[in-house]
Formats: sequence, C-alpha cells, structure tokens
Amino acid sequence: MRTELNTLRTTPILSVKTESPTVKTFTLTDKLCAKAQPGQFLMLWIPQVDEIPLSIMNTEGNTVAVSVKAVGDATRHLHQMKKGDTVGVRGPFGNSFTETRGKVLLVGGGTGTAPLLFLAKRLQAASKRLAFVIGAKTKNELLFISDLNHVCPEKSLITTTEDGTYGLQCLVTEPLTRLLAEQNFDMIYTCGPELMVSKIFALAEQHGVPVEASLERLMRCGIGLCGSCVIGKYRVCKDGPVFNSSQLRQVKDELGISKLGFDGNRIPV
Repeated sequence: MRTELNTLRTTPILSVKTESPTVKTFTLTDKLCAKAQPGQFLMLWIPQVDEIPLSIMNTEGNTVAVSVKAVGDATRHLHQMKKGDTVGVRGPFGNSFTETRGKVLLVGGGTGTAPLLFLAKRLQAASKRLAFVIGAKTKNELLFISDLNHVCPEKSLITTTEDGTYGLQCLVTEPLTRLLAEQNFDMIYTCGPELMVSKIFALAEQHGVPVEASLERLMRCGIGLCGSCVIGKYRVCKDGPVFNSSQLRQVKDELGISKLGFDGNRIPV
C-alpha cells in the first residue's frame, strides 16, 4: 500500500446535500480519493469524535463524495457539520468492482446504493446494458432516484418499499426471482445489508450468475491490521470490500449470519 494513502489529510467540506431524512451526501476535496474506482472506500475522521469507513459515491475533478446515514455517534456528529467545516481523510482503500462486459444487474439497499450508482455511471459511459433494483423501508428512504433514472435505460429501474409507499411493495430481493428467470445476466453487482447480500448470492448461485458483492463490516483501521472486519479467512478492508462468487462461497457459513462486534465477540448479523 502506498504510504500517502494511509496519511491523514485534513480538508474542508465543500457541500452538504440532504438525500433523505437520515442520509446526507458530503463532498470534499482530496486528489488521492478523487482517483478512486467504484467499490473502494475511504476513512473519514470527524475531529474529536471518531474515524469511520465510507463507500465512495462519486468522484469529479479533485473532489470525492460520500453518502452517510446517521446511525451512531460519529455519523450524527457528521450530520451536524456544515460547508467549510474541517474533516480528515485517508484512502482510497480496498479493491473495486470489475467492469464486466455484457448485461448486468445491480441491486442496492440503503446507502449501499451509493457505490453502485458510481459503478452504474461508469458502465453507462461504456454503453453497457444494465438493470437496477433498489429498495428501502419507505418512500422517503429511497436514495438517488433522479440520478438512477438518468443512468438507467427506460423501464430498467425497479424500486421497492416494504410499506408500499413507492414502487413494488416487497423486499428488494423479491423481483430478482422473476428477473433471473426471464433474462440472462452476465454479472450481478450488489451492496447493502448483509442479509440482503446473502439472499442475492443464493439466488445468483441457483441461476448460475456470477456475483460481485461489496460487504459492510466493522472497520477500525482500514488497512488490514486490527482484524475487526474479518469474515472467514478474509479481511474486508484489505481483501475486499468487493468479493466475487468464489470468495463468497468460502464464507457462506458466516455471510448474513454472524460477524465480530466492537468487543471482538461474534454476534448475529
């Protein structure tokens, strides 16, 4: 790993955009993270609070954007920060999605949609054929609908909500059974809650479609030293966060079942 990637750089917040009642997108200047590929992540330091891993949602020029849900102390503090406030950045870290030729299906849940939107823009630019399925509990938690409508071909974006307030009333995994039966995909890309990823992987295995999944686990260091993000023989921050079908088969006894908690003990996902 290049030393400069792991060196903390302080930078001002350029802009803050509200995506939903619980999610905001923060844009920063950082020339190293601006070179990131879809699927990679950065470590964001909130002064006097904590450092957290975040998937990269977009890059443009020397800027990088991350979408953050307020779920804990650090993210709630970040949500209170404004344009001009200073944060710290390390990265980019980890591997990236491979840009597969052919027809692809992207499935995102919650803020897991962010790196997939980044990828979809790349795939669209290369004239790839793609379909996108996103899900949330309710309408106001669905993310990036406008962006995805611009990226996805007509009628290739499927939205689901658990309460039926927008799109199909079901879990995000339910439309996949029909899609995989009716269409031939060359690759499935997915990111979101691990239970969702586990179900998508199982469906893909049934239909013989390869998968690349970005996994979300507890990350403290981001460079493979602390071991908090271990799944099977892999360290998510160092060996991932993107894992292919072959790797997912090796960790299927843990995927969507258990993970390490803050105290190092194994807990249910």
